[in-house]
Amino acid sequence: MALLQISEPGQSPQPHQRKHAVGIDLGTTNSLVATVRSGMAEVLKDEQGRELLPSVVHYMTDGVSCVGHEASEHNIADPLNTISSVKRLLGRGLADVKTFGGQLPYEFDSDDGGMPKIKTAAGLISPIQVSAEILRKLAGRAEIAFDSMLDGAVITVPAYFDDAQRQATKDAATLAGIKVLRLLNEPTAAAIAYGLDESTDNNSSEESTIAVYDLGGGTFDVSILRLTRGVFEVLATGGDSALGGDDFDRAIAEWLRQEMGMAEDLNPIEQRILLETARAAKEELSDSDQVALEVLDWRGTLTRELMHSLIDGLIDKTLRACKRSLRDAGLEKTQISKVILVGGSTRTPRVGEKVAELFGTEPLCSLNPDQVVAMGAALQAEVLVGNKSGDDMLLLDVIPLSLGIETMGGLIEKIIHRNTTIPVSKAQEFTTFKDGQTAMAVHVLQGERELATDCRSLARFELRGIPPMVAGAAKIRVAYQVDADGLLNVSARELTSNVESRIEVKPSYGLGEEEITSMLQDSFSHARDDMQARALREQQVEADRMIEDLLAALDKDAEALLDAQESQCLHVAINELKQVRASSTEHRVLARQIESVAKASEEFAARRMDASIKSALAGHTLDEIEKG
Repeated sequence: MALLQISEPGQSPQPHQRKHAVGIDLGTTNSLVATVRSGMAEVLKDEQGRELLPSVVHYMTDGVSCVGHEASEHNIADPLNTISSVKRLLGRGLADVKTFGGQLPYEFDSDDGGMPKIKTAAGLISPIQVSAEILRKLAGRAEIAFDSMLDGAVITVPAYFDDAQRQATKDAATLAGIKVLRLLNEPTAAAIAYGLDESTDNNSSEESTIAVYDLGGGTFDVSILRLTRGVFEVLATGGDSALGGDDFDRAIAEWLRQEMGMAEDLNPIEQRILLETARAAKEELSDSDQVALEVLDWRGTLTRELMHSLIDGLIDKTLRACKRSLRDAGLEKTQISKVILVGGSTRTPRVGEKVAELFGTEPLCSLNPDQVVAMGAALQAEVLVGNKSGDDMLLLDVIPLSLGIETMGGLIEKIIHRNTTIPVSKAQEFTTFKDGQTAMAVHVLQGERELATDCRSLARFELRGIPPMVAGAAKIRVAYQVDADGLLNVSARELTSNVESRIEVKPSYGLGEEEITSMLQDSFSHARDDMQARALREQQVEADRMIEDLLAALDKDAEALLDAQESQCLHVAINELKQVRASSTEHRVLARQIESVAKASEEFAARRMDASIKSALAGHTLDEIEKG
């Protein structure tokens, strides 16, 4: 008799057979791939010994020409077909990319009104396709190093990436043929790389609170982490998915343009020349007090002090996000035990100075800030693929913005609140608004405001087949489920009939450039107005329901149960309620009018109830009723 060997999911049935997994940092400016060898994370190099892969793809008429360093060489000569900083476009809509203004030299189009496509010599190319080429190149580098196919990858994303941006990243990996073990927040990956998960004794109650300041080429994140007994808990996240070192380059390039007396409407080649010059000057000023510049026919000098004046406003913007995250976590800056600098843009000395000044402690920067995220992802991949036990470490990430559903009156009912630990599943019961309603539209929203119009729409779907009942009788359970990657599934089920509809939220665009940070600011600055607006909308919905129900009742039973004067009085009360409903901006005034109409209709409601009972009992004896 043959015996079957059973192994746990992700574990090899052969004890000495290792699986090949990597961590990938898909960056705005540069990308990396790392793996674990002999228990240590290391970044994999290409054939020329280079670790960084520029996140650049060049297209020709027959498709992709080259990726990485070779593609970067086409930046100035062929800027419209050389795609860089594409991470800024992931998960965004065509309308969103227009907010970038002249920051990107490309021409955009869309064949469906949603996802933006870049016009290239090879045709319209989506940001997901460009990202897939970069990921494919990194996976190829790993497969050459392993001399084997990949078993999976952990891909890092900014902590503040919303659902659309995360899904776009996962779609790009799928297109590249990579099995995604998990999407991991970049700040958490950095903390793992520094071994902070091993810095507390798993048997002790000692806590360590860590701030991770992550400034990359195109995105900024700050995360506040608490580490207790090997459990990473993300207390709060913040940042800006459209702010990074690229903006430093643009600030310097704009200064250059003004110094050279050039017009604002630069052509793509001029834009690229200024940006490349600005980037080189910024990097040189990390080690020097001044740098001599030669651009076209212009010569000049840029000092470190002048550069500080150009970029300080951008750095201050990141520090404001740090303060907001501290408030969200309910902490003072003195309670932060460690600060980690992540991202190539933290090489700019001014960044480290200002971060140290804010937190009152020198940040950790002993590991290469370009590599630290990929290294942390590789360590997590080693656990998820089954090569190493993950019993000593648990990652608890959070969702950055609340998820909810639109209810009657254009209100948002929050089902999962921001900074809730994921994975998470929550459900709430709703009901129908009208008699005989057989369908319900479910509008999935994301944001912190009280009105649906002030939040971001993620998806819509319909639940059909609800049994016709009186208003309020149906019970519809709406469930929101967010997985460990921060991706959302929504389902709606009517409990008596069990009819169900569900959707995997895969919107074609994400939050706009300013929306991500402004949503939270707006929720605080408009808190009082929002609550008043919500209270008014709730009373308006109640007024509409009362008017509709009362008119239907009068149409059916007024002639039999009311005399002419009583009927006229109720119609007058309804008209007065309509007028207050249309004109009042104060919810208390409308509430008093609703209460007045309710009292005026009490007698009519009682007579209808008596008549209904008499009708139900007609033709039946007392014995029959008692037996029934």
